[in-house]
Amino acid sequence: MRKRGGKILIWLVILLVVPVIYVIWENQRITVAEQEVEIDQLPDEFENFTILQISDLHEKEFGENQKNLIKAVNSIEYDAIVFTGDMLNSTESTAYEAFYSFVEGITNKENALYIPGNADPESYKLNSQGTLVKDEFIAGMEERGVKLLESVHSIEAGESALHFTEFELSLWTYTTEPRNIQGVVQPTYISLPQYEDRRNQLMKEMAVLDDLQASDVVIALNHYPVVDARIDHITSSAVLTFRAYDLILAGHYHGGQIRLPFLGVVFVPEPWYERSGLFPPRDRVKGLWEYKGTKQYVSTGLGSSGALPYLNFRVFNPPEINVLKLKASK
Repeated sequence: MRKRGGKILIWLVILLVVPVIYVIWENQRITVAEQEVEIDQLPDEFENFTILQISDLHEKEFGENQKNLIKAVNSIEYDAIVFTGDMLNSTESTAYEAFYSFVEGITNKENALYIPGNADPESYKLNSQGTLVKDEFIAGMEERGVKLLESVHSIEAGESALHFTEFELSLWTYTTEPRNIQGVVQPTYISLPQYEDRRNQLMKEMAVLDDLQASDVVIALNHYPVVDARIDHITSSAVLTFRAYDLILAGHYHGGQIRLPFLGVVFVPEPWYERSGLFPPRDRVKGLWEYKGTKQYVSTGLGSSGALPYLNFRVFNPPEINVLKLKASK
């Protein structure tokens, strides 16, 4: 009887320990997700243009000074690297080193762009003199070679151009007022009088999107996926302009973070979905999809968040970086 009880205890321990070991291992395993994206009328100059997307690091460390993550990134040939938000764990965090060490180790930062997520600090703040300045996290990031994308970053090749744009501001016109925008949380500084001159300058830079050539490519970066219902809302709005985006890149969902066998994703943080993201549409959680002619790619990212108590880890959902290669539509 004691022998049988001992065996049962051993099996119970195995059943508890093995999954824990697997989860720990999986959360340190970096996968590279590759995706070809077909673009209508893609000019020859941008055939095979490659974008490396990094999303939702959440201060996670992959080896000492991020050596494993740096090795993975530097082994990839790409033309642009984009960081689609949530590099930190909270807007109040000052634990910059996980991200800074990573950025310092990246060799190709010729076109390195960042847009903030909901867990990152706001990009601007008022200093003690009441002057609008960039947050110290942003300033440190730019000193290390990564640019805060606020309007448009253009890459020209021959007579064609590829434009990366910050999605939310690209929706605006000169007459758009922040208080009239629904369905998205706006940074507090947007309504400050001190931001008005900066906003006007950014809108002038955005004007390049009003005079596109047929061969130009427009890729928008946003932390939050732009779900079908929100696209419908924007296109029906009298105060917003939905551009002719060839591709939108986003993150935020963590691929559901915890994926269960047979059930898949149980929850993503998405107020535009029914039940606020509980049991979301399976084809709208990660990867590439298209709605009304607009392609969108959503990364599952690298880290995890503690939005649900005691569940700050990933299950059957390893960390990933994303390699997107542009191809002309067949």
